[in-house]
Amino acid sequence: MALRVAVIGCGPIGNRHADIYAEYDLVELVGVCDIRPERADAVAARLGVPAFHDVPGMLAALAPDVCSVATGGYEYGSDHFEPTIQALEAGCDVLCEKPICNTIPEARQMVECARVNGRRFGIDFNHRFTPAARIARSWVDDGLVGEQLFINMQMWIQNPNESSPYYMIKALNPHSVDIMRHFGGDIAKVQAFCKKGPGRTIWSNMQLNVQFANGTVGHLTASYDMARGHPMERCEVAGIDGRFVIEDMWRQATLYPAGNLVKQVYTDPVFGPEHYNGFEDTFRCRIRTFVEQVAQGVAPDGIDGSGADGLAVQSVLQAAIDSLETESVVTVE
Repeated sequence: MALRVAVIGCGPIGNRHADIYAEYDLVELVGVCDIRPERADAVAARLGVPAFHDVPGMLAALAPDVCSVATGGYEYGSDHFEPTIQALEAGCDVLCEKPICNTIPEARQMVECARVNGRRFGIDFNHRFTPAARIARSWVDDGLVGEQLFINMQMWIQNPNESSPYYMIKALNPHSVDIMRHFGGDIAKVQAFCKKGPGRTIWSNMQLNVQFANGTVGHLTASYDMARGHPMERCEVAGIDGRFVIEDMWRQATLYPAGNLVKQVYTDPVFGPEHYNGFEDTFRCRIRTFVEQVAQGVAPDGIDGSGADGLAVQSVLQAAIDSLETESVVTVE
């Protein structure tokens, strides 16, 4: 029996979620919701499902199994809190867009609400759900990297939007910090340096030095000022037994074994089901993974890219902001 799914938030990302659910035979898209009626009505008309303009009314009418929360708000995350809580308390499993929320206290409440209600709660960390990232993770799990030494991460896009001084830190870097934690585990300490790009009022560039709980060191370079057309992401993980590099999320992953001149390379195939046509395919893989884990009855604490991961990521980014403000090394809480 197909899982009944509803999408909350009908902006560009919510439309993407709705389209992916509509094409997926494991689920039935049963409705969409947005506080801006024209947005919900447009998606509903296009996909042939009911439109709602308030979350409680939609939950009461449809009783969906799963909700995607694709709202935005201040710092692109403030509007995630209320609908997530409402959906979790109504008995839904929830896949929430990143960042989990723009404040740590509310993010903690969201994670606790999922725990108390026994619901599965995932975050759309779509960058870890690519064939290249999965192969790289298998290299770590299979011991081909060995004891880790450093993790270097780069992520940048051109985003001219101005919001809070910390908009770029909070809105762009959930993805990059999640990838670093995905391969290296918890981050214990951070030190941030930032620069405002030409004409900017926000901190649009950041260099974040990190120390992981296991002693691994690394850095993150992030920017909202790089011209589009460049690769937007690069991750390098080095250990005693090998080093790997992921280029632009899905395009290529290369393992350089220590003491061996023969490397392993995964390259995005030109044709076939594993081929990625673009960024939208990272959403497709992430959404389908969440749906499959729900359908398989995976325990809430076994969700790949969970709400707890989302909280941990935002805690790292809040520590980065604290470091910037105090000009000091900050321990992640």
